[in-house]
Amino acid sequence: MLQKSEYFRPIDKSEQNSEFIAMESRSFWRDVWERFRSNRRALVGFIILLLIALLAIIGPLVSPYPYDGMGTEINRGPSAAHWFGTDALGRDLFTRVLYGIRISLFVGFVSTLINVVIGIVYGGVAGYVGGKLDNVMMRIVDVIYAVPSLLYIILLMMLFGANVGSIMLGMCISGWVGNARLMRTQVIALKEREYVLASYTQGASPVRILLKHIFPNAMGPILVQATLAIPQAIFQEAFLSFIGMGISAPQASLGTLAQDARMYMVIYPHQMVCPIVMICVIIFALNFISEGLSEALDPTNNR
Repeated sequence: MLQKSEYFRPIDKSEQNSEFIAMESRSFWRDVWERFRSNRRALVGFIILLLIALLAIIGPLVSPYPYDGMGTEINRGPSAAHWFGTDALGRDLFTRVLYGIRISLFVGFVSTLINVVIGIVYGGVAGYVGGKLDNVMMRIVDVIYAVPSLLYIILLMMLFGANVGSIMLGMCISGWVGNARLMRTQVIALKEREYVLASYTQGASPVRILLKHIFPNAMGPILVQATLAIPQAIFQEAFLSFIGMGISAPQASLGTLAQDARMYMVIYPHQMVCPIVMICVIIFALNFISEGLSEALDPTNNR
């Protein structure tokens, strides 16, 4: 007959660990960052954009030339003293390109941020409340969207002059409607989810439900659309400046620099090439970031 002590035996540590399954707890946004970081093109685009932004912020502070300082060395080609050469007034093009990048990025990012905030609030209220209010709010969106944003910008520039504020305000009048429509669609789909209904039955206010449960879960598509809207805003500002309807002198965006160099394009092509190349690099970098963010936010993507 077996002794009582023989019925059981102490388990070995290795056997105990083999039965234990553990996985590091990670949040949704951390998974998004890991997937985004594994996308080489997106990571390269992010690094390039970050370097350009830092250069635009720090570069003019250490440059020996003011962006509006005129000199005697006019229309000079690239050299050790002037990396991008000089323009028809003897101004250093490298310094002016850095200032142009600063203005173009400011217009693109700030106008997009304002449009995203307005669109989230407007579309969130319309989608959550629904009914007649939703119908009225969406008809207002249709009316605003029917008028091209370029007309708003031209009208504001006629009233307030050609400056950064007029361009950004014109972009923001109709730029938020796409975000509002997208947010409304997301809210309508999310407000019937179990966790939202559970929060509602527990007495949570509509504001708390929107801020805590709906908005965070609807931000993925909004972020992707925002990263696509930034290069659109930059290109729109550059186009307006190129046709002579942009920022007035002495300030200069990348589009203004290209417009100033248009008459010298054949003789001094470097004056136009430098700002246009920077516009292309910024737009490509933002498009790579948008593509990577879209793939990172897709939970079915297992790359």
